[in-house]
Amino acid sequence: MTGLEDDEADPRGPLFESPVEIGANGRPTGVELEVPADEPDRISEPFDPDSVSIDILSVTVEGLLDRLASGTLDLAPDFQRRAASMWSEVQQSRLIESMLLGIPLPPFFLAQQKNDDWSVVDGTQRLTALVRFIAPGLIDAPPLALRGLDYLEQFVGVVHQELPGRLRIRLRETHVAVHLVRHSTPEAVKFNVFSRVNEGGLALTRQEIRHAMIPGPARDFLADLVEEPAFGEATGWSVSNERMTDREMVLRYLAFRLSPPEAYRQQDFEQFLNTAMHRVNELSDVQRGDEAREFREAMKCAHRIFGMHAFRKSVGRSRYPVNKALFEAVAVNLADLDDHQRELLVASRDEVRGGLAHRLTTDWNFGRALSVATGTPENVRTRFRVVKQLFQEVLSGD
Repeated sequence: MTGLEDDEADPRGPLFESPVEIGANGRPTGVELEVPADEPDRISEPFDPDSVSIDILSVTVEGLLDRLASGTLDLAPDFQRRAASMWSEVQQSRLIESMLLGIPLPPFFLAQQKNDDWSVVDGTQRLTALVRFIAPGLIDAPPLALRGLDYLEQFVGVVHQELPGRLRIRLRETHVAVHLVRHSTPEAVKFNVFSRVNEGGLALTRQEIRHAMIPGPARDFLADLVEEPAFGEATGWSVSNERMTDREMVLRYLAFRLSPPEAYRQQDFEQFLNTAMHRVNELSDVQRGDEAREFREAMKCAHRIFGMHAFRKSVGRSRYPVNKALFEAVAVNLADLDDHQRELLVASRDEVRGGLAHRLTTDWNFGRALSVATGTPENVRTRFRVVKQLFQEVLSGD
């Protein structure tokens, strides 16, 4: 008995209450909701308040465009395309209308990099609308023709070049408030600041903040991995890419590939993932290529062993949502094996599936480590240890 057959009974209990996570856009992400620790936004280590440096600047739209053109303002292009899709052309047009009417914009929140480049963390949608209307070539976007205006109906259908000259000048000379978090601010504190900033409105997800705050090759690497067909097949094409849920999952996998789970002692899981982004940035192209290969092999192997139930706490006919913590534990342990060992697990798939189902139904600590406060050191070590022991038992024939 594998514990995962379609015609088998479906035992219910506290380990199998699997609500789906809802993204900030109101849509399901396709992954299981995790129960956070009591204080998910708490900074685990004290910091000196004097080290928090945030400057409030008055910058013209022209100045922001100049920075964008010179490459010293990072819009996080991939994130920018996603953000643009959240704002309709009517919303973008009404932002331009507000500026033409002299209505102040909300402040932009930016992070300063060590070379004095700026990264947009909050305000990407507004800045994208501005750039798309005034200088769309800077982001390789189609020009915005105004539509759905409330007051300046005479400009409906107009593009930037068709505005009267005085209005074009007004747009470029408009001053906007920029809250610039200086590079000297500790990264954990910086991340916490941006999380608090985004508590109102359509909040950025943690991965979106991370993506904006930490530029480098890790961005494209994560984007490439989530586009791998093997990842889609293993997760049943069910993990949302709308708010970077898929990228956060893959980053969690990479974080434990680059830092052994058994050595994990960190209390701040979000900072652990921030550090992982930096580590991926520091890898050579060859090393990233090796990691990509192991990721693909782990995904293929998981799919061959578990089929439609891969990375899910499925027991019986019901198919549960993808569980991020189980994804890490299974994928990292599979990636740590060689090709021969993975083939042996595939050949013994019934034993692997049955062993996992047994642990899911009988090991309370394992179930908790997959769903409650998953970033605590004890729960991290528990889930990786249980999955590793399962694979070792099957490989050794015990």
